[in-house]
Amino acid sequence: MLRLTILFLSFFVAGCGQTGVEDQAPTDRPTRIVSLDFCADQYVLKLVEPEHILAVSPDAVEPFSYMRETAIGVPSVRPTAEDVLILKPDLVVRSYGGGPNATAFFERAGIPVLNIGWASTIHDAEINSIPSVIRQVADGRGASERGEAVAQDYIDRLAAFEDKADGNSTLYMTPAGVTSGGNSLIHEAITTVGLSNFANQPGWHSLPLERLAYERPELVATAYFDTRTNHDTSWSPSRHPIAQRELTQSERVDLEGAWLSCGGWYILEAIEALAEGAAE
Repeated sequence: MLRLTILFLSFFVAGCGQTGVEDQAPTDRPTRIVSLDFCADQYVLKLVEPEHILAVSPDAVEPFSYMRETAIGVPSVRPTAEDVLILKPDLVVRSYGGGPNATAFFERAGIPVLNIGWASTIHDAEINSIPSVIRQVADGRGASERGEAVAQDYIDRLAAFEDKADGNSTLYMTPAGVTSGGNSLIHEAITTVGLSNFANQPGWHSLPLERLAYERPELVATAYFDTRTNHDTSWSPSRHPIAQRELTQSERVDLEGAWLSCGGWYILEAIEALAEGAAE
């Protein structure tokens, strides 16, 4: 009965509330913010003052969450309508949390929703870049100056690695036996520090075991082996003796999975680790 009452009230107030972040006046800065998934958690925990965060997702403290230490002690909420509405937020931030109908539902209930776009490149000049996503979230929260400071720090640190010549051939590996060629953030991270990507097929695909049988990379970059959360199964190509040879015998740079999750400013941690590996 309580859940039905909450749902009824949410639709009743739909005509009275604000319908989106873009409708908020600059003085109406959200102060009761809920994040619905761990991709959104990263930005909320970075750009919002702790006292203005009502709740984050249960995954915010997991090993694959970069901002996990900041999330300790912050209340968590499941991305369900009833659990979120009872908190009475004045802004919901999401990437995928709550499902495809979440935005429409919460906006009908009078709660603005800030949908975080997916960053497809690390470089600032592009529309869907990591700095542009930082600014988008900060602007939607009414904290443009704070967002610009984070974006500019990212740009300045990234600039130290750009325009380097191709160096050692580097293979990216995960427990699931997946690697990536072009058109991915990890590919850009590899090439930005002057390494060349061993995977010459664009996009995400299985490890090229047949090619590895006769051609070997000079460096292996691993990710998610620290948490074993990336679909590590007995059938994974990473279990194959050829893949195991690369993991145990090649020069290796271990990257934390949290550095590569969701495409945020923290990919700099991976870039800096790759640069150190290239220099050794």
